[in-house]
Amino acid sequence: MPLNPKVLGEALDEDLTLHTTLCRRDAPAFQRAVRSNDDLVVACTQESRLFTELSEQTEGAVSLDVRPIKFVNIRETGGWGREAQDATPKMAALLAAARLPDAEPVPTVTYKSAGRLLIIGALQDAERVADLVSDTLEVSLLSPGGTGGTGMQTRRYPVIAGDIGEVRGWLGAFTVDWTTSNPIDLDLCTRCNACVAVCPEGAIGLDYQIDLDKCKSHRACVKACEAVGAINFQRDAQDHSEKFDMVLDLRAAPAFTQHAHPQGYFHLNSGIDNAAGMATVLKLRELVGEFEKPKFFTYKQKLCAHGRNETVGCNACVEICSALAISSDLKRNQIVVNPNLCVGCGACTTVCPTGALSYAYPRASEQGVKLRTLLATYAKAGGQNAALLLHSQEAGTALVNDLGRSASLDKKVRGVPARVIPLPLWHTASIGLDVWLSAFAYGASQVWVLMTGEEAPQYRDAVRDQMAVAQALVSGLGYSGQHFRLIETSDAKALDAALAGAPAQTVKRRATFAIQAEKRATVELAIDHLLQDSVALRPAMEAIALPGASLLGTINVNKDTCTLCLSCVSACPASALQDNTERPQLRFIEKNCVQCGLCASTCPEDAITLQPRLLLGEQRKQLRVLNEAQPYHCIRCAKPFGTLKGIEVMLGKLSGHSMFQGEALERLKMCGDCRVVDLYSNPGETRITDL
Repeated sequence: MPLNPKVLGEALDEDLTLHTTLCRRDAPAFQRAVRSNDDLVVACTQESRLFTELSEQTEGAVSLDVRPIKFVNIRETGGWGREAQDATPKMAALLAAARLPDAEPVPTVTYKSAGRLLIIGALQDAERVADLVSDTLEVSLLSPGGTGGTGMQTRRYPVIAGDIGEVRGWLGAFTVDWTTSNPIDLDLCTRCNACVAVCPEGAIGLDYQIDLDKCKSHRACVKACEAVGAINFQRDAQDHSEKFDMVLDLRAAPAFTQHAHPQGYFHLNSGIDNAAGMATVLKLRELVGEFEKPKFFTYKQKLCAHGRNETVGCNACVEICSALAISSDLKRNQIVVNPNLCVGCGACTTVCPTGALSYAYPRASEQGVKLRTLLATYAKAGGQNAALLLHSQEAGTALVNDLGRSASLDKKVRGVPARVIPLPLWHTASIGLDVWLSAFAYGASQVWVLMTGEEAPQYRDAVRDQMAVAQALVSGLGYSGQHFRLIETSDAKALDAALAGAPAQTVKRRATFAIQAEKRATVELAIDHLLQDSVALRPAMEAIALPGASLLGTINVNKDTCTLCLSCVSACPASALQDNTERPQLRFIEKNCVQCGLCASTCPEDAITLQPRLLLGEQRKQLRVLNEAQPYHCIRCAKPFGTLKGIEVMLGKLSGHSMFQGEALERLKMCGDCRVVDLYSNPGETRITDL
């Protein structure tokens, strides 16, 4: 692997010494470094365990709690490959990013487990698993009706038999509902096998449950069990509910249909005689105690466009969540996120048009610092046409490493190109349009997202849709090439081919703005920079048409049907629609519109339609009139109190009603004050004192 310490040192503004065997012969140099209080970055992930142990054993070394060692992989990501000689700028970028401080801590979500495990499945399979974990866990078995199986003669665990209703909850807080309807009560059964022996139809198996389809009502089993009394055909079905800390489900179909199952629920339809099964058993043994995870999201209800007046507008986060952690609360005009069910994928923040939901660990602003550092260092070291490859921390990292290793062994494999900078994320769906556009504005030629098949299907669709928006925007501004792409593969050779694409046109001047906490503020900063940078590139046009998933756009108002009731103004969560206190007008600021659709769904006349686009002129930020009408004047005092069209429509609809005839209909033409005066001054009106 070629290394150029001089160029790397210049890009990182420090003197670097090249070590080729730091984990072996040059280990004393590492020990000297761990005694220093300076930040310590080791460009090797293969021997991270060895370096950690060596640091702990070195006398006078700074504690890892005070100054952790940061490891970064520059070998598989660039050093092993056909373009290794040109990978120095990328190596400098990766080293610079590794020096950045860790993400700021966020609130945590706590799980408490006492080790109560429920195993659902055929009796013999459940008992096998129970034998492997019963020394650390409190095990109960639930054998659903019809699963059969052969139970052990020795009754070592509580056994429940019945039809499962619902499983809900999460680690430390599962609730399982079931119904018992079989004549044999397993709590009373002593497994003496007398009923099995006497049953003439063979309707009773060694799961000690009666197959009622085979049973012919001889009741020989009842007589055989007379002393114990475990069999009763007159017993009514009973509903039961119990709490558990963990659930292991051995059935063919899981209890949960969503893609991301709750923490503490494990589904093993292939049994435990494989690697996945044994890994699950080992995981179960560890889940006793108190556990914490980051609260991955922040929610700002005042920005949310989910609903107004019990009308649904934007429902993107509810529909995309693969853990069913997000639900609607229309009465409070908001959504509710269950932090215990949230798995931190961040797809909800990617599709959120307002930024009401934002990713918290790491924050978008922290990702922005990393992107700026990567791209600025890459450019400083002489790199050009950088392509960011965003991938998951586990499967994505493993695939990138497999590609690098393949390139070191097979000259036909290109490996990770010198211009492609891999960037691991907790989840590939956790960052979206605001970060992608910012990366392009910072100087990236392309932004690629690698998905390896572990993601929920709706996440792939959402990322693809959002990338279509980003690409339409950038292409509309005149930048040539494909800048945003979703790569779907779990094969190293396929990834090798996908990374061989040609670079796309980059910005002339790299942006310096910081990614903001508010999503739309970041999008606006990126758009403003690209509008200035692309003046000489973009064709003469008023607006750029965008796909339907866009969070930018305008609305069209049918002036023939709009009555200027202004219900859309009260429904708009972003203050994009505004009224005019001086005269009947519907006004609009396009920059504020989030394309949530609340205005369209609220409009009683169906006069509003959405139009995704990016308006290129300054008019986008200015207040403009969408519709206005002649005011209607009170027939008694001449004060304006509505629109002529609105009052005429109301009169037309109520003129045939028996309650609005004669003077009552004329009273509708008066303002609120004059109606009251007319009611009390009209001698023809009946008063309560007359009754």
